[in-house]
Formats: sequence, C-alpha cells, structure tokens
Amino acid sequence: MVFQGWSIRTRLTVIATSVMTFLTLGTSVLALMAIRTQATNYQIERTTTAALRIVRDIKRDVLPQQIRRDDELAWLHGIQVVDARGRAVAGTGNLGSATRISTLVPPEESTRAGRIECALPAFPDCAIIVVFRVYEPEGDWFVYAFAPVIPWYVDMRFFLLLMSACGLLIGLTAIGTARTVSRALKPVNDIRREAMRIGLMATGGDVSGRRIALPRHDDELRALAVSANEALDRLDESLRKEKEFTSNASHDLRAPITAMRAELDEAMMYPDEADWPVTAEKLSGSLDRLQALVDDLLQLARLDAGASARGKRVDLAELVRTEIARRPEDPRITVEAAPAEVYCHVLHLTRLVNNLLDNAQRHAEKTIDVRVRAEGDRAVLEVYNDGDRIPPPMREAVFDRFTRLDASRNKDTGGTGLGLAIVREIAHSHRGDVRVADSPEGARFIVRLPLAR
Repeated sequence: MVFQGWSIRTRLTVIATSVMTFLTLGTSVLALMAIRTQATNYQIERTTTAALRIVRDIKRDVLPQQIRRDDELAWLHGIQVVDARGRAVAGTGNLGSATRISTLVPPEESTRAGRIECALPAFPDCAIIVVFRVYEPEGDWFVYAFAPVIPWYVDMRFFLLLMSACGLLIGLTAIGTARTVSRALKPVNDIRREAMRIGLMATGGDVSGRRIALPRHDDELRALAVSANEALDRLDESLRKEKEFTSNASHDLRAPITAMRAELDEAMMYPDEADWPVTAEKLSGSLDRLQALVDDLLQLARLDAGASARGKRVDLAELVRTEIARRPEDPRITVEAAPAEVYCHVLHLTRLVNNLLDNAQRHAEKTIDVRVRAEGDRAVLEVYNDGDRIPPPMREAVFDRFTRLDASRNKDTGGTGLGLAIVREIAHSHRGDVRVADSPEGARFIVRLPLAR
C-alpha cells in the first residue's frame, strides 16, 4: 500500500492536504465557471449596446463610412455594417471596405441574433458576434459587432490571485494538520517512551513503582494510559508471584534433596555399620515426596499453558465414588452423592477430586464428608474434614501456590503446598470455581462446575 511504513502524522497530513487540494481546486473551477459566465453575459450586453448605437446612427442617417473608435468602442474587435445587397458600407478600421465577415442573420421574426464564431477571416481568435437587423426602404441592413471571447481563466491577475489563495490554504492545512497531529500524539509518544523504560526494567524482574503518567484530559489517551497501568499492575503482581513461586519451589525441592544427601553421607561414613534397608526406605520416602512435588509443578505448568484435552460427559457422583473406592479403606470417609453430569477433561477432574481427598485425609481427625449434588445449572462437590479450621482471612490464600497454614507446617502433613492451587486452576479451566465455605469447625471446600447441557 502507498501509506505502508508512513507515520500517522505523515499519513494524516497527506490525507488532509489532499482533501483540501481537491476542495480548493474544485471550488476554484466552479468559481471560474461562474465568473466566466457572468463576464460573458456582461460582454454580450456591452456588445449589444455598441451595436445599438450604430443602429441609431443608421436610423438618423448620420452613419459615417469610417466608424471612429472612441472610448465606448475601443475594446471591440470591430464593427461592420452590411447593406441589403450584402456589401460592407461602414465599419471600424478597414472593415468598412472589406468583404462581409459573417453570414449570421437574425431569424425573420427577430431583429437580433448572437453567437460565438471562430476562424473568422478578419480576426485570429474566436469572437462574440451580435447582429441586428435594420429595416431600410431598399431592404434589410445588418449591423455586426465583434467582441473578444472571455478566456477560461477570465483574467490572468484574477487567476494568479485565486491560485495563490489555493496554495496558501493548502500550505496552511498541511502545516496545521502536522502540528495538530504532533500535539495530539505527544501523550502517545510519552506513553511509548515510558513503556519502553518500564519494559527494560521488567527484563530485570522489577517494575514496582513505575507507572505511566496520566494525561490531563479525560479522553481516549487517558483511557489508554489507565489500561497500560492496569496491565503493569498485573505484570507486577505476576512477577511478584513468580519470584515467590521460584523461591518456594527452590525451598521445597531442596528439602528432600538435602534429606537424601544427609542420609547418604551418614551411611557412607560408616558403610559397614549402616542399616542399608532402613536407609533405602528413608531415601524412598524422600524420593516419593520429590516426585510428588515435581508432578504437581508439571501439572501447574500444563494448566498455566492452557493444556486441554477432548472433553467428555461424566457423572461427577460416579467419578467420586470410583476414586474413593480405589483408595485404601478409610472409615472416616462418608459419601452422599446424587447424579450430576458435567462436561470435563476426565484426567483433570480426577486430579481435582483426589487432591481434595488427599487434603482432607491429611487434616481430618475423625470425619470426612463428601457430597455431590446438582444446584440449578451447577454440579456441586463438597468435601468437609473436621481438622484445623481455616481462618476467614486465609480462605483465599490457601489456594495460592506453596501456601501452608501454621498448623499444617507444625504437623508436617507431607503435602507439597500445590494441591489446592491445582484444584483452583482445574476448576477455572472448566468454567467453575472453588472456595472455602463457613463451618463451625474444620474446613469445608465447595467446588461448583457447570452441568452438562
């Protein structure tokens, strides 16, 4: 395209200047046409007046053979009077003795006619001809008056003045548009420069406190700056969570590795006295914890990347019963499940159910209640345990990655700190939600998913 690679200021300036050029040229053409028409009509009226003066002289019988060019006739090409036999009997200059120049005659019912003729023998250019019929006893005489044709530009001085005005308007439009667009885009350039500075800072992982200054006027540019600042807020929060996630992941990965190294170092110091079966069992426990943590990290990475699979219609109640049946028998678990079909990724939803059950078994004292039901257009999964109560201020934080309550840390329940975060991501990926509900004791988790249609 023609405008490809041009700046907005250049494009708008070219467009505005082109529009003004077309407008001024079109207006100038129309003005020239109108003025030329008026000037031509005025020229015809003057020519008619001059011809009538000669008609008057004929009627008074005072017509000289050589018509003198005075101030009233000086602007004409000439005048020629032709008698009834078609001979020139009077005229200006040598037209009084020349042959008849024009054969134009008025109609029988009229005394006047006029037109523009070119290639006349006496004049190099086209001329306006006005002819009058004069009734004489020996026959009709004709008075011809020849006037110059008004040129298309009317008058050279007027034409130059008009073109100068057009050029001035076009130039002012170009300059005004360029300056106006530059002033209008200045806040955009400021936003761009500030965004570039913040972007350079973001590569170092820190954009805290850096925001784009808002323009004074409440317009689209201010809305753009507000949106950019909101994006920076989200970026800042994302970077903060990433740092926190990296720190926590490093800590939780280091713990089992450190434990395994300590066990191995101790056993290697006294290999003959070491109880290798016990050491292997301890290492196996650390490896299980490490593997669980890595699996959870990979699951979160897939969910963050938007991993999905072909959905399937599943009865949530049947899936919950199946997963509980696969576990070692736990007398604390009671199930109350009514049919509630959902459209889901089966493996993800199975992970959600198992994570909630794992969490409940780690914290429960005597009771784990699992309920499934349909409410309106939602399937509801409710998992309750009578363990430690979750304080209201922490009910959202427990779904953050590597978040553990003090009670959990003191008990060392063996969780990775990622189970509930995975539950929330899976619920959101299925257009559902999860929350901690009120309960007099313990913790009650409620997951709501859309029912299959």
